[in-house]
Amino acid sequence: MKPALFLALLPTALFAAGKPNIVLIYADDLGFGDVSCNGATAVQTPNIDRIAKEGINFRAGYATSATCTPSRFSMLTGKYAWRQQGTGILPGDAAMIIKPDDATIPKVLKKAGYRSGVVGKWHLGLGGAEGVDWNKEIKPSPNDIGFDFSYIMAATGDRVPCVYVENGKVVNLDPADPIEVSYKTPFEGLPTGVSHRAELVMDWSHGHNMAVINGIGRIGYMKGGSKALWKDENMADDFASQAVRFIRESKDDPFFLYYALHDVHVPRVPNPRFVGKTDMGPRGDAIVEADWQVGEVLKVLDELKLAEDTIVIFSSDNGPVIDDGYKDQAVQKLGEHKPAGPFRGGKYSSFEGGTRVPTMLRWPARVKPGQTSEAMISQVDFPRSFAAFADVEEGFVDSQDMSEAMVDSSRKGRDHILEHAGQVAIRMGDWKFIPPGKGPKKAQATNTELGNDPQGQLYDLSKDPGEKSNVAKENPEKLKELASRLEEIRGRK
Repeated sequence: MKPALFLALLPTALFAAGKPNIVLIYADDLGFGDVSCNGATAVQTPNIDRIAKEGINFRAGYATSATCTPSRFSMLTGKYAWRQQGTGILPGDAAMIIKPDDATIPKVLKKAGYRSGVVGKWHLGLGGAEGVDWNKEIKPSPNDIGFDFSYIMAATGDRVPCVYVENGKVVNLDPADPIEVSYKTPFEGLPTGVSHRAELVMDWSHGHNMAVINGIGRIGYMKGGSKALWKDENMADDFASQAVRFIRESKDDPFFLYYALHDVHVPRVPNPRFVGKTDMGPRGDAIVEADWQVGEVLKVLDELKLAEDTIVIFSSDNGPVIDDGYKDQAVQKLGEHKPAGPFRGGKYSSFEGGTRVPTMLRWPARVKPGQTSEAMISQVDFPRSFAAFADVEEGFVDSQDMSEAMVDSSRKGRDHILEHAGQVAIRMGDWKFIPPGKGPKKAQATNTELGNDPQGQLYDLSKDPGEKSNVAKENPEKLKELASRLEEIRGRK
């Protein structure tokens, strides 16, 4: 075991006397109010709560974007996704959008002697512009941007191909049953969610009606690879076992694990042992399953006596969505539960519910337990902050060093937060500015308030955290100030 870190008595800059391990557990579509330490009562999340109880619960922790691909891009590269074209929600056969020469968290930590692994959802593309041959070694893959180990799904649970990829190769692929993927044309003779709708084990509400895998309609078409297909109800077990495997194999040296949960993204198919654990149907049960996965990580850290020297961060890629394409009773069984907590909007939205997400950190050697922080923290700051924890320097385009605020609730965080949901909004202190936006005010498919309005919107979050009262007309100078600052930041290269 590495020696315990007694850094509380040392200058903040000397974080890395023993190079702490870093574990980032990243949920999918989990809202601020979906965890019990943030007020949820319809579902209990004891393992997530444990991180907050034994460390810091950030009340103003933000993903950079209100959708998955851009949030993950920004979090790993320290660069806002809207600075690079092609970083929107990707199809499952997209080329990798992080390039091998880009600065990334694992690449920087490698300079400090870290072994890095990624397990779970990827959704940042694989292969080059010429397309992916799923039957050969896939390059580039996460292993080409700094990760030493990867065990991932290419995109999301509702997109093909529905297979795992370990270190650039599809797991359990039978060469006699090659994989073909198309996001344009169905494969003749194979069922689709339209042609065989009556036979689906989970009906679709919008989209998700192309290839049928495990009785569930998906986005995109797929042929072959029958032995390599995942079983939806076993995905949590599969990913948790790989995360634990990585920790066990890396225990003798500093390591970084990016564990990207597939829960609570659709299709929500929790393992049978979690079914019925809540009264909210599959979405609530998937939250319990996500919490169990967190517990598996905490358990192995305790077993190996690594907890003292390990930074564990839990967060989510964007806010919540209830009906995101399947009829899984999430809307009907929601009850009084508020997935976004006190905030307006959710996934896809410029309102706070789109990007303000559960964020908590535990580091027993350095962080006092039981803290709550109001410091504004953005996931775009993880790269530079993790570098500070590891005592290595690296420049990133937009990332700031928030390491001090991440371990001490008395420290200030950012002076501004950018929130990306098609357009880019800005929060400065308690003031929030959403620029004029075209398009519908509500996404009809998901019933999400998007935050679009022909007029600029200004909210005082100290008085109106739910963004109900637009005070732009009453505060023209503050509106001008925030609009100017947003333009300044967007113009930086």
